Amino acid sequence: MRRREFITVLGAAVAWPLIAQAQQKSVPVIGFLSSRSPEDSQSVLTGFRKGLSESGIVEGKDVVIEFRWARGDFGRLPALATELVRDRVAMIVAAGGVLPALAAKAATSTIPIVFVSSDPIK
Repeated sequence: MRRREFITVLGAAVAWPLIAQAQQKSVPVIGFLSSRSPEDSQSVLTGFRKGLSESGIVEGKDVVIEFRWARGDFGRLPALATELVRDRVAMIVAAGGVLPALAAKAATSTIPIVFVSSDPIK
């Protein structure tokens, strides 16, 4: 085998796994928007992750979660929601009251928003 042929074969062997990986389906990203801090939200996060797990969804394998925390500064919610939309998340989970849901709703009309409220019509 000539040197040029060897380099071509070697290059193809090295590139093939990279090409195959690039063609794999990307993992969806869930945007998690909260008015609170991660420290104040441990029980919510535990329940959220448990619900995903019970549905057969493995964080890091089947889905990636991008967190945005307002840390009690409600004025940051619109910018954080816009950031998630710009990052093209597949869905937004709004936690910590009605304000994160309203911020998400104002930021997008196409990305599904999941939230908990006693009266979602309001």
